[in-house]
Formats: sequence, C-alpha cells, structure tokens
Amino acid sequence: MATSTSSTSATSSASSTSTTSSTSSASSTSSASSSGAASRITSTPPRASASENAATSQNTAGSQRVAGSRNVVADPQKVAGTERGAGTERGAGTAQSQRLAAAGVETKVRPGLPRRQVYAVAGCYFVASFAALGLPPYLTEILPELGDGAARWAGLLYIVPTIFGAIGAPLWGRLADRFGRKRLLLRAQLGLAAAFLLAGWADSLGTFAAALVLQGMLGGTFAASNGYLGAALEGASLSRALTVMQGSARAALVFAPIFVGALTPWLSPHRQYALLAVLPLAAALMLAALPEPPQQQSAARAPAASEVEATAVDAAAAEPSGRAPAASLRTLYALEFAFVFSTVISFPYLISLIKERIPGTGPMVSGVLFALPHMCYLVAAIAVHALFRTRPRLGIAIGFGCIALGLAGHGFADSLTTFIAVRLVLGAGLTMGLVCLSVLAADCARGRAPGGLFGSIEFFSKAGAVAAGLAAAAGNDLFGPAAPLLIGTAIALVTVLATVTPALLSRLPRTRRSPRCPR
Repeated sequence: MATSTSSTSATSSASSTSTTSSTSSASSTSSASSSGAASRITSTPPRASASENAATSQNTAGSQRVAGSRNVVADPQKVAGTERGAGTERGAGTAQSQRLAAAGVETKVRPGLPRRQVYAVAGCYFVASFAALGLPPYLTEILPELGDGAARWAGLLYIVPTIFGAIGAPLWGRLADRFGRKRLLLRAQLGLAAAFLLAGWADSLGTFAAALVLQGMLGGTFAASNGYLGAALEGASLSRALTVMQGSARAALVFAPIFVGALTPWLSPHRQYALLAVLPLAAALMLAALPEPPQQQSAARAPAASEVEATAVDAAAAEPSGRAPAASLRTLYALEFAFVFSTVISFPYLISLIKERIPGTGPMVSGVLFALPHMCYLVAAIAVHALFRTRPRLGIAIGFGCIALGLAGHGFADSLTTFIAVRLVLGAGLTMGLVCLSVLAADCARGRAPGGLFGSIEFFSKAGAVAAGLAAAAGNDLFGPAAPLLIGTAIALVTVLATVTPALLSRLPRTRRSPRCPR
C-alpha cells in the first residue's frame, strides 16, 4: 500500500509542478515509506477510488477474521491502510474476531489455589476411599454372611463398582462443568456415604449388590476431586496437584486393607461398611468449607455468539490457541487404558503366586510385597515430577519399560529377595507412569472444561481395570497365576514401542528425494 501511495502522490505532483519538483517529491515520499517499516502511514492518504476502498476493506476484514481464528484480535489502530469509508467495516470485523477468539476456549480467572487447599482435597479423598479400597479384598468373608457360602460372586462383585463408576464418570464430569465443581464433589462424597450405609445394613446378596452399584454410580470422588483442582490450577501447578491426588490413592491402597484387617476381630468387614460411611460424611463437611473454584470464561456463554459465528469458528480453526490437539487427548486416553491394564492385571492373583513360589509365606509378608510398588510412589513421586515435568513422554516410555521388566521378573522370582527386587522395579514403572500421565493430563486440560476431561479419563482408567480383571481371570483359569503377568508384560512392551517409534522415526535423516521436507 505504501508503494501505491507513493506512485499516486508522484503522479499528482507531476501534473501540477515541474519535472524536477516531482522527482524530489517522489524520492522524499519513498524514503519516508521505507523508514516507517510498513508499520503505519503517518501522512493522510489521498482519496482513493470506490473500487480500491472496497478491496481494501475486504482484505482488512479477511485478515482480522484469520487473526481471530488464531485467538489473536487485530488492533484497528495498527491496521495498515486507513482509507476513508473503511472504519465501519473494520469495526465490524474486529468485533467478530473477538467473538471468534473466545469460541471453544476456557480461560481461568485468577488461576491458583493455596497449597493447603490442594492437600485438603487430597486428604478428603484419602479419608473417603478407605472403605472403597480397603473392603473389597474381604468379599470372600462378607458373602457367606449373605447366603453365598462359597463366595462364588466375589469376582463379579469386585468389579461392579468399577463398571458403574466408568459409566457414570463422564456424565458427572459434564454436570460439574455446568453446575459447579464443588457441588458435584460434595454430591460424590454424600453418594458414597449413602452407598456404604446401604451395604453395611444389607441382609441379602441382592441388596448388597445394589449397594455396590450405587457406590459406582454415585461415587466418582477421584474424578470429581481432579475436576475441582483442574478448575483452579493449570500447567505445572495442576500436574503437581494431580500427582498429590495419586499419592492419596496409593496411600489408601496401602493403609486401608491394614486398617480393615486390624478392626476385623471386633467388627466384621460387612458391618465395617456402615461404620466407614462416617468417613465420606466427614470429608463432605471439610470440603464444604472450601471455596468454589473461580468461574471460567467460555464461548458457550458468550452473549453475542450466533449460530453463523459458531459455524465460522468451526471452519476457521479446529483447535483454538492454548488448547492441546485432539490427537494428544486420544493419546492420553490410550496410555491411561494401557497403563491401568498392565498394572492392575497383576493384582488379583499376586498373593496366590507368592504362596506358590514361596511356601509358608505369612499374610503380613504377602501384604507388604503387594503394597511395595505403592510405597515407592509415596517416596519418589514429587522428585519424579520435578525430573520429568518437561519431558513426560520420555518418562512414560521408561515407566512402561520398567513395568514390562518387573512383570516379566515375577515369572522367574522364586525367593523373597527376588520378589522384593521385581516389586521395586514395578514400583519405579508405576511411579513414572502415574506422574507423567498427570503431566499429560494437565497439558490436555489447558483450554478444556476440566469436569468432562477428568470424567473421560476416569472412564478409560476404569475400563482398563475391568478389562484387566477379566483377562486375569481368564489367564489364571487357563494357564495359572503367572499368565496374567505375561499378558501385562506384552501390553507394556507394545505401549513402549508405540511411544518410542514415532520419536525415533522423526529423527531419521531425510532421503535425497525429499530435500525440502522440514527437518
């Protein structure tokens, strides 16, 4: 535009003055245009034709729409070409680009949460999950009291809360995004307490099974807690908070069975359901004192957004600025499923394998061996987060490699020392996998509604646990207690290859036939 203005000025000057004055005027105008670096024209441009004005305003509005699709709104004062008559078009284009920029992106207002509140949420989950994680191992003692003398339904009832939790988690997550994360977190705690009360006072197998169904459908405290944290935190702060939440889950897995076993001489595990219902009630009272996370600005609530503008947003940009691509989200879901499958598949029949390989092993030693990987997480999780916070995919690859090595080692372990060694290797993989998955989840949460995201993650996690339970049962029936470990090893190795191969291929040198390909 600067070039065309200079030549127009030179021509008009030539028609009214001598050739010498027109030459000097043209050179001075050209030097002024060069020194301005095309950022802004300081002199008032001459009157342009109607066709030039129309073309200029159309180009300006188009550039503003492109900037809006990339979440950048062009400043009308800095747009080159301030021709007369284009002000209205520029104003309309700027307003539209602002509406397009907001579409689909959630930005946190005053993001942040004091560390004590993060630990309070994690502590409430630890307290509330005691019954959910500590009582299922005692189903073989509970069911005979309800008429199932051989405890034939123990295996199915073990995964009933997981199945229905997977079904309900995405729904509760979306409702949390709509009605408030704190409200839905309180709902999860109260629903868990109601289910535990019903299970503790059940006098038939059908009533007890219905209580476990309600536990799965009305619970979901882990996803609800993550959604609460995701509404107030982002980036490294969120990934650290998710790491703390996983630590509370590991601590419950370690201490809850010990607590239930210590209480059994005075109160049967069946009636402990009713007693432990007090814990989620106490957690709900503590959570009631916490603030609601700051509301997020979302394009879904933009007052001037119309259906035409929503269609333009979809066509302009598939992924708004600041949001992780959809491919990263699908990768996170796949890694979550594979991780839970490859680790949980070793849980159901580990005690049987230890008794088979090391005869005479007491229940205390077996319990310590079972809890050893979770203890590794409690000790090393924060340090691993600091180490792999900026390279989570490397940590996931190493983690799955350690899981494969640890599970394969179980097949050859025949002494207490070797079992301790392979359990520690599995613990290293468990720690790196959980921490790096939390980092990836925090990255995917940027620009997305946290309730729906963590509800979906919980769905794939529980789906992996259900699939692992079914595969472990089938493998144990066909080939013995070592078969589930081999299945988990195979899944972990496949995941390592799927994670490492794309990175290796991207570093291979390009062939001569494609010299223009970016390196």
